[in-house]
Amino acid sequence: MMASSDVDIRGEGSLFSDQNPSEMDALCPSPPGPSRPQRHYERIGSRTGTSICQTLIHLLKGNIGTGLLGLPLAVKNAGLVLGPVSLLCMGIIAVHCMRLLVKCSHHLSAKVNRPSLTYGEAVQYGMENVPWLRRHSQWGKRTVNLFLIITQLGFCCVYFVFLSDNVKQVVEAANATTFSCQVNHTNQTQILVKSFDSRLYMLCFLPAIILLVFTPNLKYLAPLSLVANLVMTASLILIYFYSLTNISYPISLPKVGRAKDYPLFFGTAIFAFEGIGVVLPLENKMQRPQSFTLVLYLGMGIVTFLYISLGTIGYMCFGDQIGGSITLNLPNCWTYQAVKLLYCFGIFITFALQFYVPAEILIPPVVARVPERWETAVDLLLRTVLVIFTCALAILIPELDLVISLVGSVSSSFLALIFPPLLQIIAFHTEGLSPLVTAKNVVISLVGLVGFLTGTYIAIEEIINRNAEKHQETFSSYMVQ
Repeated sequence: MMASSDVDIRGEGSLFSDQNPSEMDALCPSPPGPSRPQRHYERIGSRTGTSICQTLIHLLKGNIGTGLLGLPLAVKNAGLVLGPVSLLCMGIIAVHCMRLLVKCSHHLSAKVNRPSLTYGEAVQYGMENVPWLRRHSQWGKRTVNLFLIITQLGFCCVYFVFLSDNVKQVVEAANATTFSCQVNHTNQTQILVKSFDSRLYMLCFLPAIILLVFTPNLKYLAPLSLVANLVMTASLILIYFYSLTNISYPISLPKVGRAKDYPLFFGTAIFAFEGIGVVLPLENKMQRPQSFTLVLYLGMGIVTFLYISLGTIGYMCFGDQIGGSITLNLPNCWTYQAVKLLYCFGIFITFALQFYVPAEILIPPVVARVPERWETAVDLLLRTVLVIFTCALAILIPELDLVISLVGSVSSSFLALIFPPLLQIIAFHTEGLSPLVTAKNVVISLVGLVGFLTGTYIAIEEIINRNAEKHQETFSSYMVQ
């Protein structure tokens, strides 16, 4: 089984355990030895815990993934000027909400005499701070855990679609792939040999991903994770290089997009910025936690710059032909076909890390209720069922851009924008927040709520429309035959 002495959260309790795992727990387990409260004081100035540089790398890794590759299409939906400005504003708000979460965690952990708190625990103790919410505080923690599960399983669905779309494109263009990268400023990969539907590619990946999540301890994947990070970094550099060197002038793209498409921009952007789930685990594992604010601002500053630059440059390069992932627009030559495959390898390994969070919340309470001899079998069966579930959802919605926008609108908006400001209001309820701060928090939460409602509605509407168009095309081709 995946759980070990370092990351074991099994035992009795509710389905949503007090100790929320994160992918950080898998690759960077807490140091052995003293109890957790003792380590809290010893790690400051000691050699246990992660360094500033290590924490920065983990923060970057937790925020850079498939969401970054979908941002050129997001900028298209918002407009060449409004898109980058909106990304900057969203980045500032997202970082502010991360800082609020850390601040509230410190405040509440001091009140309850705990060295550190998870996101769910922070919401729980914050609700206990308000008399009329106290009896419902457990539901605060469970709600946060529910959205964490939805978000992480949503990431896994996105990975299925990303893998199938990119590998399908490489296979179909294999006969025409050359060493010459021609430029025509459209979707560059020319399809000469049609292969089967992308959903069948997902089924082909299914056995390999099931075996991947059977890994007994994710620390065994640490070397592969390092390789995946390196190849994804190299791929991003090549994507930047191609996009920068192939912008066509003059640029006549719309400065502001259609109002109807803006909610799709919101969903994709908040999906990309949804790294708030790794903030507290990273801060809790630092050797010098008091330096985390510096790491947060530096790391998220780099992330925001990457998001704005690639989103803008990618849209300027490919224009209206930009795909759900910028990799789908890369030219039909071996260099950039290799970029797609390397990025797919990185996403494949990352699947296990994202899957770790919902698996370790949902599976251990079930396994704890079966006889010991059946524990391993039940554990593997439940992992298989969860992977099949994410694959089935991806097959139902095989549209990369809409899946990203839907996941971002449904769950990321709550975790990244809605919950942190409300948490500050209830956490500092007795201290008395100024009316200005309260108003600011209410506005941020309302922005998140409006984004959730409009983004979810538009994404679902677009999914229904595209499915209807595909069915019409299939019916028309059948009638012609």
